[in-house]
Amino acid sequence: QVQLEESGGGLVQAGESLRLSCAASGRTFSRVAMGWFRRAPGKERESVATISWDSRTTNYADSVKARFTISRDNTANTVYLEMKTLKPEDTGVYYCAARLAMWSPPTLSSMAYTYWGQGTQVTVSS
Repeated sequence: QVQLEESGGGLVQAGESLRLSCAASGRTFSRVAMGWFRRAPGKERESVATISWDSRTTNYADSVKARFTISRDNTANTVYLEMKTLKPEDTGVYYCAARLAMWSPPTLSSMAYTYWGQGTQVTVSS
């Protein structure tokens, strides 16, 4: 079992930065892939970035490549999402998610993730 809690969201202007954190509990955290996903108003949930258990593999949605960076600290049971040069279209609720199976790859498909946090709101004004 993994429990997730996101933090770090807020209201920023276009071009600014934010850093999201996801604190996880559970003995298997360090051995599972993690991901960030978001849901914009009136849209379907979409993938943002994912990371393997050992941080060797990261994947990004095309819309955030070169602007967002996902990382994790297994000693602190925390996953981060560094977001730079934010755009109004980045607005949405950002969710942290964890896969169930240990050593599983960090796919960008949200259906592969079992555990989800409650989300944190990110609003980017133009």
